[in-house]
Amino acid sequence: MLAARRRHVGSTTGTVGTRRTGSARRTRGTWPHAVTAVTGVVLLAGLVTACAVLPVAAPSHRPSPSPTPVVLNGPKPTSFAFLRAPRNAVRGDGLIASQRTLVTHLDVPWGVAFLPDGSALVTERAKRRILRVGPRRTASGELTVTPLTSVEGVYSNNEGGLLGIAASPRFARDKTVFVYYTTKVDNRIARMRLVGPRPRPEAIVTGIPLAGVHNGGRLAFGPDGYLYASTGDASRAGASQDVRNLGGKILRMTTDGKPPPGNPFPGSLVWSYGHRNPEGMAWDASGRMYVAEIGEAMWDELNLVLPGRNYGWPKVQGMGRMAGMTNPVAVWRPEVGVTDGIAIIGHAAIITCLRGQRIYLVDLGRPIDFASTRIVGTGTGEASIRWRPAAGVLGRPLAALVGKYGRLRAAVVAPDGSVWLTTSNRDGRNQPVAEDDRIIRLTLRPAAMPGATGGSGVTPGPTAGPTRGPARSPLPSPMHSPMPSPMQSPTVR
Repeated sequence: MLAARRRHVGSTTGTVGTRRTGSARRTRGTWPHAVTAVTGVVLLAGLVTACAVLPVAAPSHRPSPSPTPVVLNGPKPTSFAFLRAPRNAVRGDGLIASQRTLVTHLDVPWGVAFLPDGSALVTERAKRRILRVGPRRTASGELTVTPLTSVEGVYSNNEGGLLGIAASPRFARDKTVFVYYTTKVDNRIARMRLVGPRPRPEAIVTGIPLAGVHNGGRLAFGPDGYLYASTGDASRAGASQDVRNLGGKILRMTTDGKPPPGNPFPGSLVWSYGHRNPEGMAWDASGRMYVAEIGEAMWDELNLVLPGRNYGWPKVQGMGRMAGMTNPVAVWRPEVGVTDGIAIIGHAAIITCLRGQRIYLVDLGRPIDFASTRIVGTGTGEASIRWRPAAGVLGRPLAALVGKYGRLRAAVVAPDGSVWLTTSNRDGRNQPVAEDDRIIRLTLRPAAMPGATGGSGVTPGPTAGPTRGPARSPLPSPMHSPMPSPMQSPTVR
């Protein structure tokens, strides 16, 4: 193994255990506002047996204010150094067809929601702004970026601020968006009509637990037409197991913030519980819901979420065999993770990582057998990764874009079938470069395997109302065949 020096960004030491949030580990019940600068960082590049060094220095001060957003018309070199991958590493970069920087000079772009005309609404966490990207172009052919409004009442406290955003399925008619944000007393969900000079948020759900960390915050409309929200445990782990508490949950609601028919707990918004800090949500073409979740010091998780299920936190981290708990479908170490966003194209799940500064490509093409408890794993220590073939994961998740763009946060499928990724290098946990933060447009190659067919799968957008069946993908999947396996003989546990 290559020699390396270790650095934990924004970490402190204490006598009572540690808890990790974002890219750092911290003493329970506290958060370090001063960042300790130490040299080096250990990140896993190949996800097999070797380590490499990514030279990212910890900031000794807050990043300088970002200038006016700029949209670029073509690929842009990055200032982040690539990791030196060992020869025997299997990476997913070969499955990426194109990558292109669309927007630069943003300030922690957190949520992305596409509108019917192809433009996107983007939230900036600390600046409390909603931006509109496109669809118009300048004379040079570049997309335009327009600040729309600042959301009143938002309180930016470390991981809190203006977080998720989702456009109404009837946006062309009602001009309504939904936002998740932090106030001084709670996290809440509000709807806003984007009309007039100063749209005002109208709260539809209040009382979601608040803390400096673990606020959750993702919003998305499911294929059933209802609004889903991810909430964090707000550093109070016991809240996750209490179905009367809105913390550490996936919530499902109407556009009025009420429990819709079919929720598993009568009169409750709770769809699933036992989560720590889920921040990514997506559905596949069969209507199955997947959630990317930031774990503590042991494992980050990809969960297949079913109504009424208990996903274990804080009783179980990662894979376990405790009665009544639902295992993740894949887990990896926080050193190469801090899993945040997820987008699904055909059978391919694209999962972003903050601390790991990469994406994972997970092939979800295997039929699901919920009765099986088989767990497959490879690697040791920071190289450990586990998955459940019977839960639909076809092979070991593959890393790509390692270290290229820094911390990666949101992942959202665009109307053209590409995926937009946002960086999070101005959040105080990395040293930003001049272009940060940015939005990257990513496309995947069709699988070049025997028997595979071409095409780009597109996950359908939300429907205008509840549907009677799962959403269907109108185009072929870009990953009909298994992705290459990095190990011939995985360990079975």
